Amino acid sequence: AVRFADAIHTLHRGGTTTYLELGPDAALTPMTAQTLDDDTTTTLVTPALRRNQSEVRTAALALATLHTRGVPVDRTALLDAEQSGTAAQLPTYAFQRERYWLEPAAPAGDAGSMGLVAAGHPLLGAVSVLPESGGVLATGRLSLTTHPWLADHAIAGTVLLPGTALVEMAVRAGDEVGSPCLEELIVEAPLVVPAKGGVHVQVVVSGEDATGRRTLGVYSRSDAATADTPWTRHAGGALTAAPGEAAGQLTAWPPAGAEQVAVDGFYERLAAGGFAFGPLFQGLRKVWTRGEEVFAEVVLDEADRAPAAAFGLHPGLLDSALHAAAFAPSRAGDERTRLPFAWNGVVLHATGAGALRVRIAPAGADGFSVTAADPTGAPVASVASLVYREVAAEQLGGTGAARDALFRVDWIPAALNSTPRPADWRELDVTAEPEGSVPEQIRTLTGRVLAAVQEFVEDAEPGAGPLVVTARSGHPATAAVRGLLRTAQLEHPDRIVLAEL
Repeated sequence: AVRFADAIHTLHRGGTTTYLELGPDAALTPMTAQTLDDDTTTTLVTPALRRNQSEVRTAALALATLHTRGVPVDRTALLDAEQSGTAAQLPTYAFQRERYWLEPAAPAGDAGSMGLVAAGHPLLGAVSVLPESGGVLATGRLSLTTHPWLADHAIAGTVLLPGTALVEMAVRAGDEVGSPCLEELIVEAPLVVPAKGGVHVQVVVSGEDATGRRTLGVYSRSDAATADTPWTRHAGGALTAAPGEAAGQLTAWPPAGAEQVAVDGFYERLAAGGFAFGPLFQGLRKVWTRGEEVFAEVVLDEADRAPAAAFGLHPGLLDSALHAAAFAPSRAGDERTRLPFAWNGVVLHATGAGALRVRIAPAGADGFSVTAADPTGAPVASVASLVYREVAAEQLGGTGAARDALFRVDWIPAALNSTPRPADWRELDVTAEPEGSVPEQIRTLTGRVLAAVQEFVEDAEPGAGPLVVTARSGHPATAAVRGLLRTAQLEHPDRIVLAEL
């Protein structure tokens, strides 16, 4: 596989903003822009050559375009090749690649111009305080174009927003109203990130009740939805202002008495079970066990550490930390598709971590607690209890995703013995498998059918019954016969019938 889109998304995550196509034409330039979609406003893609256009002019235009974006260009080499060129004097002011046109006070799309406050968060674009309740509404848009790293979290062939991202958005919304402790979050429905387009997301936080708690809900709907399209509720829970107790420090590392466990092949085994995690969600590096306790080290790649600083705790890093639970003795041999279901007592103690030390221990009958620290052992996050729930693959098929409204044609095999036989029909039976390789069988059957159709069309009396061709369903040669007969049916729609057994 070429994996062109994956390569562009990887470059984009690494901070690449300028692309120069070196080739005989500009075939990849529009493909790159289409792959990046919404991010083309901050990305430059230009070709060095264009078919049927001057090579010198196109190359010079590409170099000039790159120069305006701050890419160093050696113009002397070009001038040496084109002696006819004349140097133009630069403006008298400093040439700093600045725009000298007046800009609007509030650029289009700016949150402030729409009466909102920019959230400054990778998953949430804006927040708005609700005047009567004192709650808050946080909004965002998610897609594989704007958030390509989400493609690394695929379950049973479907890209899902990880539960850790729901937690991240809930905690961020709670920060806006001074309720940073996520007392509870119940995942009610998976949030599917569609392959094309995106989904609008809203996190709604209520005002405080008499006990100081605030309820919250996480909702989404397709960005192609109309005004009357209902929102899907994905999670609900509660936030509190009570400061969470700092998690125990993990300064003694590796833990005393813990035995290291091999993690080789772990993600390959997960992939075989339907968990197709990409590099961002493959951060588990080392694992130790001590009784029912599991200790682990998880890290983000260097290219992902800078973007992680914008999160409270990057969902990919926390999700990788939870993978260590698979090594708990109580989970041995459990190959069910299970996703985080109920979070309780989630507290964030530090932000922007790029690596974690993790302790996972039993908590209650079905849950376990999570303690996360940075590489020095200082607390980063803690989860009092996390419970998983088994999810069937069919439950992941479309919640929150844009559904395909296009229809397609299906060929439905018809059993000949259940089909009324037309009067005065002529039958050609090609169900017997001819000898030879598949290509030879295709040539033999299509030759027989073509000859029979031609003879039937030329010799059949007007008003005679149709020619019924009986073929064996599922055989490769039958596909070729079907295509041949479809062409013949265009000219003689009522005189040729295909019946597959």
